Amino acid sequence: MTLPVAVLVSGSGSNLQAIIDHIEAGRIDARITAVVSNKAEAQGLDRARRHGLATVTLPHGDFPDRAAFDAALLGAVRDSGARAVILAGFMRLLAPRFIAAFRDRILNIHPALLPSFPGIRGAADAAAYGVTIAGATVHFVDEKMDNGPIVIQAAVPALPGDDGPSLAARILALEHRIYPQAVAWLAAGRLSIDGRKTRLAPAGLALADLSDAGPCLVNPPLEVGF
Repeated sequence: MTLPVAVLVSGSGSNLQAIIDHIEAGRIDARITAVVSNKAEAQGLDRARRHGLATVTLPHGDFPDRAAFDAALLGAVRDSGARAVILAGFMRLLAPRFIAAFRDRILNIHPALLPSFPGIRGAADAAAYGVTIAGATVHFVDEKMDNGPIVIQAAVPALPGDDGPSLAARILALEHRIYPQAVAWLAAGRLSIDGRKTRLAPAGLALADLSDAGPCLVNPPLEVGF
């Protein structure tokens, strides 16, 4: 059965676009019920409108306190009919009440190989540290920042001349492949959580060709179409 999902954005929404494209191509059995943003100027809202998707704007500065914003966010997602939540560059921590309402049904993507470099500067922190391998992580969301069970990771080389933006750009190209894949697995009911580990049920599908992605490692492997 098609999974209704809400997508939360704060910025450009490039990962939202990747997910929309895969849904429209029939590779993800999901339906976006609403795209919700805490920033009225978020480009992700424009992307959603171009595809005829419902949008909700909840500028967090318009609310008297954090609790009021959190309640409005939870209400908007519930009212949309979503049964799962996808964070696509949403720059606000979710309240425990929100997480409890969608337990084990919230995905996030982070531009670093967790548990290294959590927080809002993942790629920049990795570049500043001088790592030689960096990447992205899709994980379930729990009450701690960038902490939930990992679904899939992609690793790319970090070069001596990299700064935050150059490394982030290399990572982003793979984010656009691993995040739709993770959403597809969630929508197909193939993910389960076992303690700190995420289990992926096999489906016997052929694996994707990554020859166009440059040097990289993705695990679990991407399937055809991603």
